[in-house]
Amino acid sequence: MKKILVTGGAGMIGSNLVKRLVKEGNEVFVIDNLWRGKLEYLNNDDGIPVIPLETNFFQLDLLQPDIANSIISNVEYVIHLADIVAGIDYVFNNQGLLFRENIMINSNVITSTRKYKSVIKGFIYVGTACSFPLTRQNSLEVIPLREEELYPALPESAYGWSKLMGQYETELLEKETGIPTCTLMFHNVYGSPCDFGERSQVIPALIRKAINYPNESFHVWGSGEQGRAFIHVDDVITSLILALEKGWNQGPIQIGPSICTSIKEIAETVIEISGKEITPFFDNSKPEGDKARSADYSKAKAILGWEPSVDLKDGLLAQYNWVKTQMENKSLN
Repeated sequence: MKKILVTGGAGMIGSNLVKRLVKEGNEVFVIDNLWRGKLEYLNNDDGIPVIPLETNFFQLDLLQPDIANSIISNVEYVIHLADIVAGIDYVFNNQGLLFRENIMINSNVITSTRKYKSVIKGFIYVGTACSFPLTRQNSLEVIPLREEELYPALPESAYGWSKLMGQYETELLEKETGIPTCTLMFHNVYGSPCDFGERSQVIPALIRKAINYPNESFHVWGSGEQGRAFIHVDDVITSLILALEKGWNQGPIQIGPSICTSIKEIAETVIEISGKEITPFFDNSKPEGDKARSADYSKAKAILGWEPSVDLKDGLLAQYNWVKTQMENKSLN
């Protein structure tokens, strides 16, 4: 049994990870400020929390230095998921805020981890494909990204920069303290539970619009030609479990498929799942972010034995049904 802290543990990735870790017999602690996460995400199907909330859940603001000290001093492993992120509109309209707060969150958690190097057996940092250079993502000609292309650094957004700085500080943590670290760079994660409101990312936003249609217009930000490497949350959780076993001291490892799927394809699939007659409107006045990206996941396969397994359409169908159920339940309450 491992004693593990998951920051951001009440979010989509975090809550799924906590459930998997508990199922495998670990004692898990969670820090989350509930900005996007929800306590109910930590419930099992029977509605009972998967961890004892009164002793193992902490609603804390990681922007405050040293606030996690007492918790980190009591665990063996830290899996750091917490950050400020949302849909593309929020990201590009709040770049200064995201940059400052993510750097502070990362540095505070890493600094606290440094203080307890005698007890911490491993630190996992979750990075992002947004940290790759814009010059490798500004063309619709897709050549899968490789880890060695991170530098010279030129992320498009402040979010990508902030996550890259956290990745760098994680490398310093390993070098200067000897604490084993692992950095997993996630591509575009989707699945449930998820935020499908105004701050939501592209897939849950399109699902919400399809469910609400025609009461809500089916606007798609950008041309729709831009593409991403979408990876289901179940595959992401598998990568984190494998990283705990054999991801240490290997440098950054990408987690994502080698296939780039356009936002137009996602929109069309969501419309197909909805069964409605919907003509999408592509709003070119809105930002669309990087043009295209996908992952050369050969490093993840070689080191972790990981590769994607969830079919995109199957994953979208499951997420559509989850969002629809949540919206129906909300309308009844």
